[in-house]
Amino acid sequence: MRFGIKACALVLCLMGAARAEAKVAVEIDLSTQTMHVRSRNATYAWPISTARSGYATPRGRYRPTLLKRMHYSRKYHMSPMPHSIFFNGGYAIHGTYETGVLGRPASHGCVRLAPSHAARLYEMVAAEGALITIVGVPPRSGMRRKAPRQSQAPTPSWPRYPTVPFYGPARSFSDFDDD
Repeated sequence: MRFGIKACALVLCLMGAARAEAKVAVEIDLSTQTMHVRSRNATYAWPISTARSGYATPRGRYRPTLLKRMHYSRKYHMSPMPHSIFFNGGYAIHGTYETGVLGRPASHGCVRLAPSHAARLYEMVAAEGALITIVGVPPRSGMRRKAPRQSQAPTPSWPRYPTVPFYGPARSFSDFDDD
């Protein structure tokens, strides 16, 4: 009798654990600035933007803590964050209207994606739950300056020639010959 009760309790625990398991796997790769989403119905790969230089997107494994169809960031001038999926304090996956920067770091730490992709992900997570995994090292962002060529002479700090425009009669180069 005791064995039957223990076996039944074990089966019930396993069923509860299976129900608690998220159906949507969200894998974010900071190195490639892509998000891979797997659900029971489909698989997606979307370009994203994560933290730019001077900011950080936290790495690790998370479960969604709050879903908001439309959120406005009080921290960043009431910026719109459509279809927000919060996963670690103020960090969220959300849509952005700045789709031209997707594929490279551009945010203050959130994970941004196209509005249509954010809406699709939001609906999947709301219906099925999710496990969010963030891995990788973000690529360097910002402008890179070219190193000057070794043969270049340093530019003097003072102007070499007068900066006042010369409005005189046109002359040929032969007028300036020293001969």
